Parts: sequence; structure tokens; C-alpha cells
Amino acid sequence: MRDRTVDLGIVGAGPAGCALAAALRLRGWPGAITLLEIGRGPGGRAATRRSRQDPALALNHGAPLFNIRGGPEPALLEPLRRGGWIEPFEGAIHSLDGHGQLGPAIDDGFSDGSLWRGRGGMERLSGGLLELAQSAAGRTELRSGCLVRHLEPQPDGWTLADADGAPLLHCRWLVLSGTLLAHPRCRQVFGWGDVPLHTAAAQRHDPQLLEACAALAAMGSQASSNLLLPLPPEPAAVWQRQPWRLLQFSGAAQGRWGLRRVSLQAQQPGWAVVAESSAAFAERHLGVYGSRSSASQLLGAAPDAAAEHAVIALLRQALAEALTEALKLPVPSEGAQLMRWGAAFPDPPGLEPGLQLCPASRIGFCGDGVAGPGFGRVEGALRSAEALAERLLEAQLSG
Repeated sequence: MRDRTVDLGIVGAGPAGCALAAALRLRGWPGAITLLEIGRGPGGRAATRRSRQDPALALNHGAPLFNIRGGPEPALLEPLRRGGWIEPFEGAIHSLDGHGQLGPAIDDGFSDGSLWRGRGGMERLSGGLLELAQSAAGRTELRSGCLVRHLEPQPDGWTLADADGAPLLHCRWLVLSGTLLAHPRCRQVFGWGDVPLHTAAAQRHDPQLLEACAALAAMGSQASSNLLLPLPPEPAAVWQRQPWRLLQFSGAAQGRWGLRRVSLQAQQPGWAVVAESSAAFAERHLGVYGSRSSASQLLGAAPDAAAEHAVIALLRQALAEALTEALKLPVPSEGAQLMRWGAAFPDPPGLEPGLQLCPASRIGFCGDGVAGPGFGRVEGALRSAEALAERLLEAQLSG
């Protein structure tokens, strides 16, 4: 275990976890950092789905872009731009009303302000942040395909263990960049016997940590079931003539078709579509996972092929009904995949910033579920990571 001891362990390598590592390094944090990520690589919900069968296929399946609405912008944005990891999102945005008619962009909270995307795929956002961290002094390591199931408090920090209880890492400080290990949904969805953070907090007897646990457990969220659909050449030619690259669905349109947003994404070569469900649709099918998801591969959630095919068929039918009548867009019947996000969008108010760091227990929290500017979006993930980096440095200096 000695060779697996680090100064900081970060669970989750999405924008928040990678931003925390980068922000700490750029501020001079000298200690070893290890990020443990359940997926194949960095990205989290702002990841890019790549196919082993088709290397040219790269789908931004959780977020086709991110926006910055407030100022000043997060400090990490400038080195990301300078390094070429992100670029402006310049695709046209339109909306669809409940009658199937196109209109101008609407205020959905995700499509105004300055718009950005990862250059070469949304995964480049988190990947760029990780590269910023790794280019600075100090050891920064990413361990992918790594499920953290148990959090075990120690006198000098934390031990993280897998589903069998085998130790994965010992860290002097621990940060959770997501809520899976802290929320009761892990018992409901994955059949776990406990909520890992709650079990650990009961041993710590730290009032601040217990308060943070209660706040995280009470946090609601909205799910999203996303249809990933490569376009054959003939349908792609019709789609490509559309005046938009991102299509928002109005409230009435969401109620009618169960879709929230559709993005048209260029591939090398070709085109693909990602259709994001409404929260109401996802809630009705909350227990249905994509067979290629981390939930089915690592979390022990057995995929149900029949249920998966049924949800794919429903989403494809909704897409066809919404876009065929007025826009005359052909929707292919082959090649579709399902990606389900169980907690895609946290409900306000979120975790109070005063509970982001519990120094007595050497644990912190970051992500878009922290209250403040950018809540529920990538902007909030970046800002919460930068704020936590400052507090961790202060805590390290003070003791």
C-alpha cells in the first residue's frame, strides 16, 4: 500500500476533477495527485463516445458544447484556449416548437453566453485540463476503468477500496467530484447495501462532514436518456442542409415528443445525431442502461437487452415524429446506441460552498452540484474546482 499513497485522491475525472488537478498544479500544489475514473478516460458527462469497431466515430454524447454565462470567466479557460484544447462553438442554434416549426434559439440556460467545445471532441476539455496538470511539477496520475466502492477513514487520511474491499489507493486528502458515492441512488439503482460516504462519515464524527452528507443525500437531479445515431451517407446529406447544428425543444415540444435537444455532429467522415431525452422521459425509463455503459460494465447493473432496445425504439420514433413531418429529415433505423445519465442535471440549490471542504476529515467536494454561478453546468464544475483548489492550499499551509 505504501507505493499507492498520494497526497490527494480525486474520485472522478470529468471537468470538475480534472479542473481541480489543473488548478492545484497551476497554483503550485507539490504533492502527488491520483484521479480514479470509472470510465475509459477523462470526460465524465462531457465525454466523447468512441467506437472500437469504427475508429472514425466520435460522438459527444453528454454535452455537445458548454457555456460561460458569468464574469470574470474561470481562470482555467485561458490556458485551455492557449493550448488548443477548446475552441468557440460556432454552429447555429434553433428551436422547435410544439407544432414542429423551427424558430430562433430559446433561453434554456445552456446555450447563451460564450459558447465553447472541445477541439476534436468534448473529451478534450477534461483531457486538456489533465494535460495542464501533468505538465506542471509533481506527479499527476489517471487510473481509468476504476470503480471506487468503499471509503475507509484512516488517522492520516483515507483508503479507497473496490467492490471486493481490495485497497485501491491511500490518500492524505480526498475529493469527490461527483455525487455517486454520497447519494442514496447508489442503493436504489445498483443494489449497494450502503451509501459509501455515509458509512465513512458515521465513523468520523465530524459535524461538518455529517452536514455535507445530509445536503448531498437530499440533492435531487434530472436524468437523461440519449440516443446516439450515426447517419448513412444519403440521410446525412439531407441533415447537413439544415440551418442548425443544435436544435432545442420548447417546453411544449418536450411534452409532445419527450426530447430536450438534438445535436448534429460532423464525423471523420460523415455525420451523426445525438438526441437527448426530456427529464420526464428519462424518469420513466430510469432503470434502463446502455449495454456499453460503465453502469453495466463496472457497477454491477445488469443490462436488459429487451428494455434497451425498447427505449432506443421509443427515442428513435420520437425523433422521427418530431423532425420528419415539418423538416423532412430521414431517421435511420440501424446503428443506434443508448447512453443514460442517471444524474445529468442537479436540482438547486446545491451544496453550500461552505461545505465544500471539511478540513477535520480531510475531504472535499466539487462539481456542478455546488451552489453558485454556473450551477448545473460545466461552468459550475470549473468554478467549484478553482474555489476548492484555493481552500485546499490554505488548509495545507495551515496544518
